[in-house]
Amino acid sequence: MIQLINICKNYGPRELFSNLNFKLNPSQRVGLVGRNGSGKSTLFKMIMGEEGYDSGEVVIPKGYKIGTLKQHLTFSEPTLREEAALALSEEMQYDVYRVEKILFGLGFSEEDLDANPLSFSGGYQIRINLAKLLVTEPNLLLLDEPTNYLDIVSLRWLKTFLSNFDGELILITHDRDFMDSVTTHTMGIIRRTLNVIEGDTHKFYEQLRANEELHAKQKISQDKKVKELEEFIAKNKARASTAAQAQSKVKQLEKMEILEDLNFDKSLAFNFNFKETPAKVLLEVKGLKFGYTEDNILFRHISFTLEKGECLGIIGKNGKGKSTLLNTIAGELKQLEGEVSFQPSVSLAHFGQTNISHLDPSKTVMDEIYAKNPKLGESAVRAICGGMMFSNDDAKKNISLLSGGEKSRVMLGQILASEINLLLLDEPTNHLDMQSIEALTKAVQKFKGSSIIVTHSEELLRRVCDRLIIFAKGGAEYFDGGYNDFLEKIGWEEDEGEVKKKSAPKTNYKEAKKIKAQLIRERNAQTALLKKEVEKLEKKIIQVEEKLELHHKELVVASEIADNIKIENLSKLISDEESQVEEMFENLELAQTKLDAINEEYEQKIIAI
Repeated sequence: MIQLINICKNYGPRELFSNLNFKLNPSQRVGLVGRNGSGKSTLFKMIMGEEGYDSGEVVIPKGYKIGTLKQHLTFSEPTLREEAALALSEEMQYDVYRVEKILFGLGFSEEDLDANPLSFSGGYQIRINLAKLLVTEPNLLLLDEPTNYLDIVSLRWLKTFLSNFDGELILITHDRDFMDSVTTHTMGIIRRTLNVIEGDTHKFYEQLRANEELHAKQKISQDKKVKELEEFIAKNKARASTAAQAQSKVKQLEKMEILEDLNFDKSLAFNFNFKETPAKVLLEVKGLKFGYTEDNILFRHISFTLEKGECLGIIGKNGKGKSTLLNTIAGELKQLEGEVSFQPSVSLAHFGQTNISHLDPSKTVMDEIYAKNPKLGESAVRAICGGMMFSNDDAKKNISLLSGGEKSRVMLGQILASEINLLLLDEPTNHLDMQSIEALTKAVQKFKGSSIIVTHSEELLRRVCDRLIIFAKGGAEYFDGGYNDFLEKIGWEEDEGEVKKKSAPKTNYKEAKKIKAQLIRERNAQTALLKKEVEKLEKKIIQVEEKLELHHKELVVASEIADNIKIENLSKLISDEESQVEEMFENLELAQTKLDAINEEYEQKIIAI
C-alpha cells in the first residue's frame, strides 16, 4: 500500500495541492476524478517519484512495486517473445517461461510468440505493453487515460482484465462507464485536496453535492450570525453600560471559524440550436460504397433513412472506416457508388476529428464563433463562449494558445452559433473531461433534430443511439436497434477478450435451432415487463435529476441574495426530489438485478445447446 501525508504543491503563485492526504488499502481499485488541470497526472508523477512536492511525505513500503502502462506503442525487437522479455530484470533474464505464461494469459497463442509485434492490431499491441508491465509483477497499477485511442473491442477487453487484476489500481480516465465498471472507490481532487468514498462516480458526485449544499446552508446561517454580532458590537461598544457585553461579543466573533465561500469549477453547459423543419425524413442514404482503391473497399451497400429526432451510432474497431463513412455522408469524401440525399430544409453541422485543423491559429475564440454566424451580436457570442467555459478574457485568447480540449470546445461553440437540424459528431468525447462529456450527452439527448455519432463510448451509445451501423467482418452492416439490443442479439463476435474454443459439431442442428428459438421466446416473455420498468425508471430518474439541477441553481441564487424563505422551500423540495431519486435508483437496481439474472439463466441454457 502507499500513503500520502499532508502533501502541498505550488506552481509559482498557484496552489495545486493543500495538505493532501490519502491511504491506499490492499486490493482497492480507485478511480481518480477532477477537472482538467486539477493535478491528477501530477499526483501520479509524485507517487512515481518523477515530480517533487513542497512539503509532506509519500510513504511507499519496501519492495512495493508500482507500474504504469505506456500509451505510446514503440517496439524494438523482431519477435513478440523477445519484445516482452525486455521487461525481465537482470536476475530473471533467462526465465522466459514467465513471459510466455503472461502472454498466453493475455490471449496470445504459441504461434504468436515468433511474430513481429508490429504485425498485431492496436488492441493486441496494448496487450504487449501490458504484458511487459505484468512481467515486473507490480503491486499497484497507475493508469493515466489508458482508454485513449483504444477501439470499443479493446476497451471491453481491458475493462474485464482490470476488473480481475489481483492488486491495487489507481485509474484516470474521462470514460465514466469504464471507470465505474472496474473501480471499488472514487477519489476526487476537489479544491486542492482529496476526497475518497467507497462506490462509483455517481455516488461520489451525489455525496459532493450534498456536502456543498450543507456547507452553503451553514455559510448562510453563519453569515447571518456574524452580521448580528457585528451590529451589536457597533451599537454597544461605546456605551459604558453595554461595553462589557460588546466585548464579550467581540471574543465570540474572534473564536468563530469563518466558513469560506466555495469556489465552483466551471462546467460546460449548452443546448444545440435547433432549426425548425417540416420534413420527417432528413437524410436518405442508398447503396453507399467507398474505398481508396477497388482492392481496398471499406464499406458497400450502406442504406438507411434518418428521421427527425433519431440518432444513428457508427461503431467498430479502429481503422475500419467509421470516420470515412461519416465524412462521405458529410460530402467531404466522394463515394464510389450510391447516393446521399438531404431534405432541402436540412441545416448540417459536422464535428470531425480533423476539423481542429480548420481553426485559424491567429484568430481568437470569439473570432471563430463570429465566423460561423456574423449576424450574432457580441453579447450572444460571449454567451456561447461562456457556455464553452471561455469567460471574460479567455474569450479573447488566440487559438494557437489553446489545448486540444479547448479547441474541441471552440468547435462545439461554432456549432452552437448556427441553427441546425442534422448533427454529425466524430468522437466528440475526445479531449473532454467527465463533466463535459455528461453535458454533451444531455445536449444530444435534448436535440430535436437528427444526429449521427462515431464513438467508442459505450455509455454514450446506450444513452443516445436508436440504431447502429456496425463495422465488423471486413465490412459494415446496418442494425435496427440500440446498443443494448446489439449486445443482446449479436454481440462482439470478434471480441478480442474472448478465447474462441473449438467445440464438437451439433448432432441435430434443426432441433438445436428450434430449442434455442423457444428459449429466446420464453426469456423475452419473462423480461418484457422488467425491461419496460427499467426504461420507465431510467426516464423518470433523468426527469427528476433535471429538475434537481434546476432547483440547485435556484438555491445558489437564493443563497446569494439571502432569500431565507425561498432557501427553506427549495431545500425541502430538493430533499424530497433526492429521496425520490434514491428510491427510484433502489427500484431500478432491483429490477435490473432480476433482469440480469433471467438473461444470465437463459444465456447459459442457450450456450449449453
